[in-house]
Amino acid sequence: MAKAKRYFFCRECGYQSSSWLGRCPECGKWNTFDEEVVQASTQVFKQSSNQAISQSAPVRIEEVKYDETVRIQTHCSEFDRVLGGGIVPGSLLLLGGEPGIGKSTLLLQTALSMQGKRLLYVSGEESEQQIKMRADRIGKPQGEMYVVSETATQRIFEHIEAVKPELLIIDSIQTISSEEIDSSAGSISQIRECTTLFQRYAKLSGVPVLLIGHITKDGTLAGPKVMEHIVDAVLQFEGDQNYGFRILRALKNRFGSTAELGIFEMQSDGLREVPNPSEILLSQRDETLSGSAVSATLEGARPIFIEVQSLVSSAVYGTPQRNANGFDFRRLSMLLAVLEKRCGFKLGAKDVFLNIAGGLRVSDPAIDLAVACSILSSNVDIPIPPTICMAAEMGLNGEIRPVTRVEQRIAEAGRLGFEKIFVSRYNTKGLDKHKYPIEIVELAVIEDAFRKLFA
Repeated sequence: MAKAKRYFFCRECGYQSSSWLGRCPECGKWNTFDEEVVQASTQVFKQSSNQAISQSAPVRIEEVKYDETVRIQTHCSEFDRVLGGGIVPGSLLLLGGEPGIGKSTLLLQTALSMQGKRLLYVSGEESEQQIKMRADRIGKPQGEMYVVSETATQRIFEHIEAVKPELLIIDSIQTISSEEIDSSAGSISQIRECTTLFQRYAKLSGVPVLLIGHITKDGTLAGPKVMEHIVDAVLQFEGDQNYGFRILRALKNRFGSTAELGIFEMQSDGLREVPNPSEILLSQRDETLSGSAVSATLEGARPIFIEVQSLVSSAVYGTPQRNANGFDFRRLSMLLAVLEKRCGFKLGAKDVFLNIAGGLRVSDPAIDLAVACSILSSNVDIPIPPTICMAAEMGLNGEIRPVTRVEQRIAEAGRLGFEKIFVSRYNTKGLDKHKYPIEIVELAVIEDAFRKLFA
């Protein structure tokens, strides 16, 4: 057995050093080095690696052939949407998220819904009986599915050789370890080595591999940053555990766009796809109250209508409070300053509370107009008609600025039954208003919105 040595690894980029360094010379980060006991790889492993490399040969790019319909359909439209149309054979995917958010449920449910495929589900956290209990709760398998509880890579590849799966799922990469590395599972060297092994297997065999990864308390994927460069796609599964909605985003996707996202709802029998989240987010607006406005936002390439709620009241303790849930606090302060400067509303001595209904977090600037109008509505205590929605950005001078893909927002608003939509007048240039079943109201400054709503 090779002699074990102690090395220091950078958590961000995986840089290796024989001594501790305060600043990584590779990525420039401070205080990112961790000490690990590492055993050098055996000669057999090095020879197999060299043999795999020697089998490749350069090919002219004109001679490379591929089939555009080669993607594997998971029969989960939201999952396929995020991936760009399905799973590409030979790809390595990484799914991250908070504990208990539903990562294992999502991949197990996806595996059960794939028809006519042979799958291998490797779990380092649960036993076969626990996986079976969860599978019975979610649904019956549509294909040939095998499960195994294993953490050693050597044994995993023996199971792969016996089953010969068409899709491999590893839950999770932090629990897998290799005998070639003399360190505990979940360490930087183990995660990097095991990820490289599964990448090599995926590329040589053409079998897609789905990895589940843990995240740190900062919300980033645990392990070296180089792991995110090795994989072909990094998916983030997020949501508020107090609400049932879950959002699947693509932080990196070599085979598709990162602008798409999938929306699910957690239920007792698994995750349910939400094809139209706007109807669910707006379904509880039966009564017309002040301080509520609807905004047409974009999550990726999909228009979503959300409710913005505001509460403006007199400051009781002298110092006004500012609080925002689901919205950038600094942008809220900017909008309040614009309303006080341009509209003459004295909001500096009042408490302002803002909430995005449904527990969502929105960064689309098109929500600015709805935020400003909801604050004004609560301040004057006059409700905004529920048949009005908004999609516009607000500048520092109080001007109403245009937003992207306004045609999609207007068409979706008409489909959901809204009667009016407030947009910037710069968005209406060259726009055919007659083809939409909704009245398009043009605004130039925030005063125009105030007069049309509360005059």
